[in-house]
Amino acid sequence: MPATYPTRIVCLTEETTETLYLLGEERRIVGISGFTVRPPRARREKPKVSAFTSAKIDKIIELRPDLVLGFSDLQADIAAQLIRAGIEVHVFNHRSVGEILRMIATLGGMVGCTSRAQALIAELEAGLDAIRASATRFEKRPRVYFEEWDEPQISGIRWVSELIALAGGEECFPELAREPLGRNRIIADPLEVPRRAPDVIFGSWCGKKFRPEHVAARPGWSDVPAVRGGHLYEIKSSIILQPGPAALTDGVREIHAHLRRWALLRP
Repeated sequence: MPATYPTRIVCLTEETTETLYLLGEERRIVGISGFTVRPPRARREKPKVSAFTSAKIDKIIELRPDLVLGFSDLQADIAAQLIRAGIEVHVFNHRSVGEILRMIATLGGMVGCTSRAQALIAELEAGLDAIRASATRFEKRPRVYFEEWDEPQISGIRWVSELIALAGGEECFPELAREPLGRNRIIADPLEVPRRAPDVIFGSWCGKKFRPEHVAARPGWSDVPAVRGGHLYEIKSSIILQPGPAALTDGVREIHAHLRRWALLRP
């Protein structure tokens, strides 16, 4: 293994762990997030050293990493502590489909496997192209509301919005999707969703089980087309709210399958 590339990497979020496994570079990983579920073997093979906004700093230091990978401003405090301890840290901040692909390219370069990263990107892009082509056959695109949290109601982040559009849907809150912070995607008026009349509602409550019956019972929501038609579906957060390969494969495929079902069932 060339000494010019990091050999002891700690991944503070799941998407970099999944990417390194897909690149065949999992041997470099010495620590992972406790929220990691992809790939399943990572939880068995690697010590868990962080949550999302907190980390076992002493444990990470003991692992002697030559690179720690984080995500977004939410891990800025963790990054600062590690940097003060003399550890090299790279914090990604990818929020769109294009930026997810760029993250994969960057990470591939950081570990010296650019060609494999480009091959993975090409594979992911081919999968997205196939879904996009399938969605063009819809006679009508359903209006879609994606709920990331229920109290308060928070709409979907940018990459989720982009994948909904790619999969054949029409995003109900496009003006909120580009807001990177959840607090800026809060829907203050609970009746705004009924006014936008989504045909399909997806829920992915950040690890909490989505309860479609609770959504359907919200005051003023009974006439929402998605509620009347029974088109309320959970998308597991592990396959859509991690900005990595999972969202571009299992996540978007599941969204497309539900939208295709709506398209086939509509009168």
